Amino acid sequence: MKTKDLIQHIAASTSMTKTRTEELLEATVAVLQKELLSGASVQLHNLGTLEMKKRKARVVVHPKTQERTEIPEKMQLAFKPNQATKDMFNSKEKED
Repeated sequence: MKTKDLIQHIAASTSMTKTRTEELLEATVAVLQKELLSGASVQLHNLGTLEMKKRKARVVVHPKTQERTEIPEKMQLAFKPNQATKDMFNSKEKED
């Protein structure tokens, strides 16, 4: 689903205009980014938690040339679904 599709779905279900929905979505994303960059985690009810985690530096080996390359430490976005989301996906998998 692309942003445009998400805006259409939200606008249809809330009877808001697409323009207003787009502004709301952009503001929400900006707040999420600001909170995550500050080091805080974001808990979304009935979905899960978004947080930034530090990924350790590591050395990788190219399988063909055996050349070693060091990948530096970096921050990475992580999502941890809550129990309701896990249950929803697990029950969906059983139906398929």
